Amino acid sequence: MSNPRVAATPRGALFGRRNVLFLAAAVLVLVVGYLLLKAGSADAGAALLVLGYCILFPLGLALS
Repeated sequence: MSNPRVAATPRGALFGRRNVLFLAAAVLVLVVGYLLLKAGSADAGAALLVLGYCILFPLGLALS
Protein backbone atom coordinates (compact mmCIF):
# COMPACT_ATOMS: atom_id res chain seq x y z
CA MET A 1 0.00 0.00 0.00
CA SER A 2 1.52 3.35 -1.01
CA ASN A 3 1.51 6.55 1.01
CA PRO A 4 -0.95 9.05 -0.59
CA ARG A 5 1.18 12.04 0.47
CA VAL A 6 4.20 10.76 -1.41
CA ALA A 7 2.13 9.87 -4.46
CA ALA A 8 0.59 13.36 -4.54
CA THR A 9 3.89 15.14 -5.22
CA PRO A 10 4.65 15.45 -8.93
CA ARG A 11 7.67 13.58 -10.31
CA GLY A 12 9.04 12.76 -6.87
CA ALA A 13 9.51 16.42 -5.89
CA LEU A 14 10.78 16.88 -2.36
CA PHE A 15 8.57 19.91 -1.66
CA GLY A 16 5.19 20.85 -3.03
CA ARG A 17 4.22 24.21 -4.45
CA ARG A 18 2.91 25.48 -1.12
CA ASN A 19 6.20 24.57 0.61
CA VAL A 20 8.23 26.42 -1.98
CA LEU A 21 6.00 29.50 -1.70
CA PHE A 22 6.37 29.63 2.08
CA LEU A 23 10.14 29.12 1.87
CA ALA A 24 10.47 31.83 -0.79
CA ALA A 25 8.36 34.20 1.32
CA ALA A 26 10.56 33.40 4.33
CA VAL A 27 13.74 34.22 2.41
CA LEU A 28 12.24 37.47 1.12
CA VAL A 29 11.04 38.51 4.59
CA LEU A 30 14.46 37.67 6.07
CA VAL A 31 16.31 39.73 3.48
CA VAL A 32 14.01 42.71 4.05
CA GLY A 33 14.37 42.28 7.82
CA TYR A 34 18.16 42.34 7.65
CA LEU A 35 18.06 45.37 5.34
CA LEU A 36 15.82 47.20 7.81
CA LEU A 37 18.19 46.34 10.64
CA LYS A 38 21.08 47.73 8.62
CA ALA A 39 19.11 50.91 7.90
CA GLY A 40 18.49 51.45 11.62
CA SER A 41 14.90 50.31 12.00
CA ALA A 42 15.45 47.79 14.77
CA ASP A 43 11.80 47.21 15.68
CA ALA A 44 10.52 46.49 12.18
CA GLY A 45 13.63 44.53 11.24
CA ALA A 46 13.43 42.35 14.33
CA ALA A 47 9.71 41.73 13.79
CA LEU A 48 10.33 40.58 10.22
CA LEU A 49 13.17 38.31 11.31
CA VAL A 50 10.92 36.67 13.91
CA LEU A 51 8.19 36.26 11.28
CA GLY A 52 10.61 34.69 8.83
CA TYR A 53 12.51 32.40 11.20
CA CYS A 54 9.73 31.41 13.59
CA ILE A 55 6.66 31.26 11.37
CA LEU A 56 7.27 31.18 7.61
CA PHE A 57 10.37 28.99 7.51
CA PRO A 58 8.92 26.25 9.76
CA LEU A 59 5.64 26.34 7.82
CA GLY A 60 7.57 25.89 4.59
CA LEU A 61 9.26 22.81 5.98
CA ALA A 62 6.25 21.29 7.75
CA LEU A 63 3.37 21.71 5.30
CA SER A 64 2.83 19.06 2.72
